[in-house]
Amino acid sequence: MKKLLILLACCASLPAFADHELNNRDIAQGQTNYQEHCATCHGADLEGQPNWRVPNADGILPAPPHDASGHTWHHDFQLLFDYTRLGGAKLLEERGVTGFNSGMPGFGELLSDEEIWNVLAYIQSRWPEKVKAANLGVNPKHNQ
Repeated sequence: MKKLLILLACCASLPAFADHELNNRDIAQGQTNYQEHCATCHGADLEGQPNWRVPNADGILPAPPHDASGHTWHHDFQLLFDYTRLGGAKLLEERGVTGFNSGMPGFGELLSDEEIWNVLAYIQSRWPEKVKAANLGVNPKHNQ
């Protein structure tokens, strides 16, 4: 029994990896980083920019909301992480997607992977339970 408790204590302190859920994240740090790096475009309350579904004159879509009214929750955690870390243009280029002009910059040089996961966890923490449940349905880990 003592060995089991030691093993559980050790495992509980292991760092999280990129294929995990957004559970047990530093939501306060995520909120701070969101306000510092994301709110300018996506809104202090995750509301996004006006007319976010209509491209600007330069063909770039305005920043979408990250609240329940947007489409962030339609995407799996890993895609959201990659999009945030690499930026829209680079990620789409890597995946061979053409014809979509993304204005999303990459934050991999400004934020650590852990900080990006914390931001995503903060965003998710603001969703209603029904939206969180729907989001889990698009995450491969939850559909095995």
